[in-house]
Amino acid sequence: MADAPQQADPSAGSETEIYDRRFPDAEARGRHEMWREIAAYLQRYVPRGSRILDIGAGNGEFISNIGAAERWASDIRDTSAALPKEVRFVPAEGRSLLDVLDADYFDRVFMSNYLEHMDSSAAVIEQLSVARQLLKPGGRAIILQPNIALIGGAYWDFIDHKVALTERSLAEAVELAGMTPVKTIKRFLPYTTKSRLPASALLVRAYLAFRPAWYVMGKQTLMIAERPA
Repeated sequence: MADAPQQADPSAGSETEIYDRRFPDAEARGRHEMWREIAAYLQRYVPRGSRILDIGAGNGEFISNIGAAERWASDIRDTSAALPKEVRFVPAEGRSLLDVLDADYFDRVFMSNYLEHMDSSAAVIEQLSVARQLLKPGGRAIILQPNIALIGGAYWDFIDHKVALTERSLAEAVELAGMTPVKTIKRFLPYTTKSRLPASALLVRAYLAFRPAWYVMGKQTLMIAERPA
């Protein structure tokens, strides 16, 4: 007689388990130092008097380091304990945010290394459409996204990557969601801050200041998209 099938562990392969394994607490300080420099560079796209929402914020490396009048973060995991007290945290799946937040409220929406985790290209468009509705008319989405055209097969080195995106397919998704790409930097950051970007705030600052390095190491695309006014 065959063995009875075992009940699957509901926590196995969960997002919490994956991220805890990928980003252990020992690396948290180094990641925040790197993101302090990245956020300082991205500040040029975020007016300090604006309202900004970080979708899929994780442990808040970006939202903790950006300057804005109101800072909001959302994630499917409850990561509020990792955030500064002035950051308003909303536990929610990104596509359901209109159920818990007001439309036409934010000046900026930020997404980093997030859309590739969607279940399908249709889900990517749906998430971008939600971002558009959360933005005020004239508001902008700031999207930092690994680019499979630059990365190749290593794009799939992370088990939770599901949708392959290039700068062109991302632009198409943005347009289908009702926004307009206004700026695209095809080669911006290296593929992963975990291993490719120098684990030093000084070296990250130097990398960002020396644009020729982007053409060699840049594997992630930065796109700014605007909701029509």
